[in-house]
Amino acid sequence: MAQRGIQLDQEKLCCSICLDLLRDPVTIPCGHNYCMSCIKFFWDEKLPKQNHSCPQCRQTFRPRPFLVKNTMLADLVEDLKKTGPQAAPADHCYAGTDDVACDFCSGRKLKAVKSCLQCLVSYCEQHLQPHYESSAFEKHKLVHPSRKLQENICSYHGKTMKIFCRTDQQCICYLCSMGEHKGHEFVSAEEERTERQGELGVSRQKIQQRIQDREKKLKVLQQEVVAINRSADKAVRDSEKVFTELISLIEKRSSDLKKQIRSQQKTEVSRTKRYEGELQQEIATLMRKDTELEQLSHTHNHTQFLCNYASLSQASECTDSPSIRIRPLSYFEDVMAAVSEAKDKLCDVFNELWPKISLTVAEVDVLLPQTEPKTRAGFLQYSQQITLDPNTANTMLLLSEGNRKVTVKETSLLAVVQLAAEMYVRQPESPGFTNRFQVMSRESLTSRCYWEVERRGRGVSVAVTYKNISRAKDESEFGHNDKSWVLKCVNRSYEFRHNNISTSVSGPQSSRVGVYLDHRAGALSFYSVSDTMTLLHRVQTTFTQPLYAGLWLEFESTAELCELK
Repeated sequence: MAQRGIQLDQEKLCCSICLDLLRDPVTIPCGHNYCMSCIKFFWDEKLPKQNHSCPQCRQTFRPRPFLVKNTMLADLVEDLKKTGPQAAPADHCYAGTDDVACDFCSGRKLKAVKSCLQCLVSYCEQHLQPHYESSAFEKHKLVHPSRKLQENICSYHGKTMKIFCRTDQQCICYLCSMGEHKGHEFVSAEEERTERQGELGVSRQKIQQRIQDREKKLKVLQQEVVAINRSADKAVRDSEKVFTELISLIEKRSSDLKKQIRSQQKTEVSRTKRYEGELQQEIATLMRKDTELEQLSHTHNHTQFLCNYASLSQASECTDSPSIRIRPLSYFEDVMAAVSEAKDKLCDVFNELWPKISLTVAEVDVLLPQTEPKTRAGFLQYSQQITLDPNTANTMLLLSEGNRKVTVKETSLLAVVQLAAEMYVRQPESPGFTNRFQVMSRESLTSRCYWEVERRGRGVSVAVTYKNISRAKDESEFGHNDKSWVLKCVNRSYEFRHNNISTSVSGPQSSRVGVYLDHRAGALSFYSVSDTMTLLHRVQTTFTQPLYAGLWLEFESTAELCELK
């Protein structure tokens, strides 16, 4: 029991701010006791000026109390210190660099477990107890420990900001609402938070959806990397195999040719050696006969000379040997010439095909989104000169300016009606449009390109289309099928149409329309061009065929493909 009494006395003689035994204890007017340094620090640093209150009961004092050391408490503390050492908190209870520290602790601070939005103070477990035990703190709102409590205090009035001014879109205190924000629309911060929380949920859903979309794209790109690596490795292996086979074939042909040359060499040398032996034998025989004839010439006996001469002279007569055609250094030169010719032809083939092979390698590309230019100068880098194809033009259209300008021919209304009726009925073999005042470009569009159309009159449509679009009846009109995309500029309004689905388009009126196409990326954009460029409509799709520029006109209208520099 005595030990429990000492422990009880020790708890009563602890400062509720630092939780240590009182040092230079002082008693404030409400009767609570604190270390003199702790209460001074609390009043000087933690609370707004002129707001001097008790950390435990929250009683406010004005003016600030004059603090005097309580000698009785000081003596009790000294007596208690002599009874034995105090238990210190475990190390893990103290605040680290990443923790929110208790504002009441002095010396080494403990971790805060809660922050109070009314007190604007963070508390450790022990200093938080009054908020749980005293009814004076019932309306105080405790939240997770935070270092940003001062953001809840008005910098002008030192009051808690519990009001949200919708007019100025900022949090204010009640004094601000009666001052510079007077007459504005107000709601409580809690009400505005509830509304914004709903918006936050929608925003999070959108962000999460975007994250999912990006993750899908990331997965596709990662698969693309794997596919690129696999394809490249296979191409290297296959090309090495082809070149190895080619080298093997050349080496085999070289070996065969070497064997053939050596065989022919052996044959020809053998024949030559055999003929050489025959010639040497014949020379020896002739030399022997020449010796006999010489000896005969020296015989003095006339009878013996005549008898031997007849036989020797007959033996000296022999047939001539075949003539030998000598071709010095030209035996296998023709073979070498044929080999050189084969080498030259192989080199020509490689020189002719290698640029195509290299270009094919360079054209390997992953379809990644391309950044669309932001300025007209940027678009002009992709400008393409386009001309109109007379063969596709309706017979009522007149082309001029090097087939860059198109105008509806002037004629009477009756003639137009009759001509339209005829065009609707007949199905000519001509590739021209029969019952729509339309024309297509001569050039196909398969890469990134940009062009501009200057328009005048009642109505002009700017389009891109596949070549196999119908040329007759209603489905031939640009935008009324799945083979064309068109921006209609009629009666000072814009409309986009594809596959007979219309979309209203808003934007500044201009006599010039710019068209940007990235065929491989499936991007098509229409711009209003004046001093600045304004995007009117953008399409993201997949183009499966080459595209052609198209123009549609109403009566009394003109359109011209601009020359861009």
